[in-house]
Amino acid sequence: MSDSTTDRPQTPILDRINLPSDLKSLTDRDLFRLADELRAETISAVSVTGGHLGAGLGVVELTVALHAVFDTPRDKIIWDVGHQCYPHKILTGRRERIRTLRMGGGLAGFTKRAESPFDPFGAGHSSTSISAALGFAAARDLGGDPGDAIAVIGDGAMSAGMAYEGLNNAGHMGKRLFVILNDNEMSIAPPVGAMSSYLTRLYTGGPFQELKLSPRARSASSPNRCKRAPAAPRRCSRAWPSAAPCSRNWDSPISARWTATTWNNCCHCCAPSRRAPPGRC
Repeated sequence: MSDSTTDRPQTPILDRINLPSDLKSLTDRDLFRLADELRAETISAVSVTGGHLGAGLGVVELTVALHAVFDTPRDKIIWDVGHQCYPHKILTGRRERIRTLRMGGGLAGFTKRAESPFDPFGAGHSSTSISAALGFAAARDLGGDPGDAIAVIGDGAMSAGMAYEGLNNAGHMGKRLFVILNDNEMSIAPPVGAMSSYLTRLYTGGPFQELKLSPRARSASSPNRCKRAPAAPRRCSRAWPSAAPCSRNWDSPISARWTATTWNNCCHCCAPSRRAPPGRC
C-alpha cells in the first residue's frame, strides 16, 4: 500500500501534539476533535503496516482522556494487552515512526520499555497489568518514583488467573492505584467464557444503563453543580491514605467528565458557597 502523504488524513489538532503535556491546554471540544483525528491516524498507519486495528480503535477516547487527566510519564499507564497501545504511541512522541510498526528496527507492536519512558511496563498477551501497577504503587510508597499507577486491562486479559491474583493482592495491601476494565469485545478471536458472558449481561442490563445516565442527569439537575469553572481553579486538598494531598485540577471539565465516579469526592462538585463535609474537598 502507498505511504504517500496524500493518503494521510487531515489532522490539524493532532499535528500540534508532540507529547501528552500538550493536551493540557486543549478545550473539551478540541479533545473530542483530537479523538476523531487520532482514530483516523491510527487507521491510516495500520493500513500501511498491518497489525491489531480493532483493539486500538476501541481505546481512542480512553487514551485521550487518560493523557489529558494524568501526568505521564510521571503517572504510569500500563496497557494490558499491549496491542491496545497504538493510539498511545501516537500521542507520546512516536507519531513520526508509527508507520514503522512491526518492521525491522521500527516500533514494537506492543508497549516496550526501551522504546519510550511512556511505556513503563512491557506487556503483550499477559494479564499482568494489575500486578505491575500494584508493584509501581508499592514502590512509590516506599520512596520510589512518584505518581499514580493505572492498569488498563481488557481484550480478554481479565480471563486469566494472574489478573485475579493481582486484584486480590491489591485489595489486601490497600494501595492507591487505578484499574480500568476496557471490555470492548476486541480480542484476537471472539471472547468466550463465563466472564465475557457476565460482562455482556452486566453492560446491557437496565441497572448499568441507568448508572451510565445518572451522572449526566445529576449534572444537569443539581442546583449545587458548578456550571462553569471559576476564574482561579481550585485544587483538591483531600488527603489520600499513605499519599500526599491530591493536587489535581478537578475543575477541568475533562477531569470531571472522565472521573464521574469521583464527583462526590472532588472540588469540582462543591458549590463555592457550600462548606464541604469532613473528608471532602
